[in-house]
Formats: sequence, C-alpha cells, structure tokens
Amino acid sequence: MNTQIDNNEIEIDLLHLINVLWQKAWIILLSILLCGAITFSYAFFFVTPQYQSRAMMYVNNSTISVGSTSFSISASELSAAKSLLDIYVVILNSRTTLEAVIEEAGLDYTYKELSKMVSAGSVNGTEVFEIVATSSDPAEAELIVDTITDILPDRISEIVDGSSVRIVDTAIMPTQRSSPSYSRFAMIGMLLGFVASCGVIIVLDLLDNTLRDEDYILQKYQLPVLAAVPDMNNTRKNAAYSQYYTVNTDARK
Repeated sequence: MNTQIDNNEIEIDLLHLINVLWQKAWIILLSILLCGAITFSYAFFFVTPQYQSRAMMYVNNSTISVGSTSFSISASELSAAKSLLDIYVVILNSRTTLEAVIEEAGLDYTYKELSKMVSAGSVNGTEVFEIVATSSDPAEAELIVDTITDILPDRISEIVDGSSVRIVDTAIMPTQRSSPSYSRFAMIGMLLGFVASCGVIIVLDLLDNTLRDEDYILQKYQLPVLAAVPDMNNTRKNAAYSQYYTVNTDARK
C-alpha cells in the first residue's frame, strides 16, 4: 500500500534554494549595483535639495521682575513654562502669525504652504523650544526663522498674560543640505535590488519542472524511480547521471 502525499502541500528544500542563489550570485550582485545606481541618480538629479535654518527661544513664565534684581525660579514656575510650549507652538502656527511673517519677510507663500515649512518643539524636554524652517533656498530658510523670532515675542505677550519668550540662539544661513541623503537613497535601492532579485530567482526555480534527481520525482510526482540512465557525454565532474529516468507509472494504481 502506497503512502499518498497531499498535493496541496509543497516541500521546499532550503539548501537547494541557497545553492540556487549562490549559483546566481552574479545576477544578485548586478541587481544590487544597478538598483543602487538608479536610486542614487534619481536623488541626485531629480530631488530638490532642502536646507534648514533654526533658532532657539526660552519660555519665560515669571511675572516678577524689578530692574536688574534676580529672583530664583521655583519648580512650579519651570513646570508652568514647559506647559506653555504647546500653546506657543499653536500661536506660532496660527494663520495670523504666519500671515504676519509672510508680509514682513515679503514671501510668496500662502500661510498653509508656510506652515508646512515651519516646525517647532521642545529641546530635550526643557523649557527651551526650537524653531526650524525648511526651504530649497538657504537664505530664505534663514529669513523665515529670523522673521518668526522677531514677530513671535510680541504675539505671545499679546495673547498669554505674564508670559514671554527670549531668544537663546539666532538663526544662521545653512551651508549643507538637510535632505536628500544620497547614501540613504542608494542603500534603499541596493536593498530593493537584493530582495527583488532573490525573489525572482526563487520563484523561477519553484516553477521549474525540470527533473533534477530521484528525490524530486518522488516529491513532485509521487512515482518511484526504477532506473537512471548514465550520461556518458556529460564531462562535468559532479554529473553522474543525465536527466532521463525510468519511472513506475503503475505506482499510482
């Protein structure tokens, strides 16, 4: 009585697939280099470089000030200052503030377009927050940040009583692009080339119905091999038999 193998189950020989990938290593290497070169070229020739300029401001929540006399700031005041950061960011991104920045700097943007170019957030969880402007023109990025730091203190003092901000670090013109990263594009392309080439090679091998050996016939067709014909014309060192096999076609009955 013959043991039948479920036709819905396919056994995959991992060692065989690894061997196939090794034999096609030159194709994989070529795909890696080609895809890496394509993504690098795309980033270099078609992606517009972006530049970032930034400034830092300090959130001041103390309402007590007498001339040059200094007072110690309590922990509650520091906590209150940190809690104001979100409010200040909302004020910064408001339509009124951004339209004032556009008007003063003479920019040709709508406030929605400018809001996508500007971001702000706390620096390491402190009461200092950073303003960042991103533009394809480094001089424009610096101009946007400088204008914001000039307008924002007055806007905040008008809206939030007893609060103000002070400039910690002014903006400078960026000399290096912030994006794109050519090396990152190249690495992504190389990874895609590796995955795609390996996937294609494995799929083509799984779809290949060429008779390879006795185990393949038993697994694929569930037929026992009666004999194998030697290949006398094959001079390869590891080729002992040709791919001509005699099978027992009555084994299914």
